[in-house]
Amino acid sequence: MKLKSYPVKGKFGKFGGRFVPETLIPALDELEKAYLKFSKDRKFKMELDYYLREYAGRPTPLYFASNLTRVMGGARIYLKREDLLHGGAHKINNTIGQALLAKKMGKERIIAETGAGQHGVATAMACAALGLKCEIYMGSKDIERQKLNVFRMKLLGATVHSVVMGSQTLKDAINEALRDWITNVRTTYYLLGSVVGPHPYPMMVCDFQSVIGREIKQQIRKLVKKIPSAIIACVGGGSNAIGTFHEFLDDKISLYGVEAGGKGFSIEKHSATLCAGTEGILHGMLSYLLQDNNGQILDTHSIAAGLDYPGVGPEHSFLQSMERVKYTNVSDADAVNSFLTLSNYEGILPALESAHALAYAMKIVKNYRKNDVIVVTLSGRGDKDVEVVEQYLEMDND
Repeated sequence: MKLKSYPVKGKFGKFGGRFVPETLIPALDELEKAYLKFSKDRKFKMELDYYLREYAGRPTPLYFASNLTRVMGGARIYLKREDLLHGGAHKINNTIGQALLAKKMGKERIIAETGAGQHGVATAMACAALGLKCEIYMGSKDIERQKLNVFRMKLLGATVHSVVMGSQTLKDAINEALRDWITNVRTTYYLLGSVVGPHPYPMMVCDFQSVIGREIKQQIRKLVKKIPSAIIACVGGGSNAIGTFHEFLDDKISLYGVEAGGKGFSIEKHSATLCAGTEGILHGMLSYLLQDNNGQILDTHSIAAGLDYPGVGPEHSFLQSMERVKYTNVSDADAVNSFLTLSNYEGILPALESAHALAYAMKIVKNYRKNDVIVVTLSGRGDKDVEVVEQYLEMDND
């Protein structure tokens, strides 16, 4: 069975689908029809390639972390440097694609949700470049811990709406964005930031992010004349991971998705949906969720705001059910340690989200031989997280 394929009738196996109010069905039909049309349109693809290359900064380097490799021992570690993109994260691969699609559809108002703020910044950038109005929903807790990104969004011309309902994090920002879309569906385009939500969003975002994996395959073959032994990416909603994995799903290599183990499972302070969740429906999709026995969504925790989400993309749930990707988790403490390690040995500050993937690479690297290759997708840069890490270290030393 080939796994590198599109969903059948909007589903990956039994996962995915459209569990939304009837008022959104026409909008989703319109979106799917437009995407299927323009994704095959030569002019659209040329315009997208232009913005990704000249505006976003693709292709990104595949960097051999020689110092980290020497210190860790074992396989050679390569970093896919999505942190070097305009805006500092992989998010712009998707926002440029969707904003361009929205413009082709005649939409002038864009709404989006954000957790760590990177998707919000990338959406604001894409809208500024393409002349579109931009409004961002963000949980009040995330606004507090990601002040720099909030200010960046405002500088880029976006209006930021603070969400004070529920857990005041990404889940509730998505809820508010969906309410806005239902109210203004005729004039507004909802630019979803991950491979979550109702069909066709998981498919579209996967397509836009798959440029990561395509570049890795081309670059690694040129550098070492073979494909990697293992590829590792962090998983919140899961867009950078799907974008990394998709090109390799039918290859004989190990793929690892790393969730947020937070402060631990025993005190339920984590965001490890695939490791500890159960099947359920959230934000228009059937996938794995963190929920209680009554189906109520549980509060989540991660030191990385972008991983602080109680669901996951349906394609990830499918890949787990097929046992094609191994999903694991990393604690806050290990993520901070890898943040410090990469900073010290390579002069690179990774986003705390990416630090989860790096931490797992550091755990398994000695299981491989010295001529093996491990690729870690560095999904974003860590400027936004410096204060969070500083506060964590101060508390740890008290």
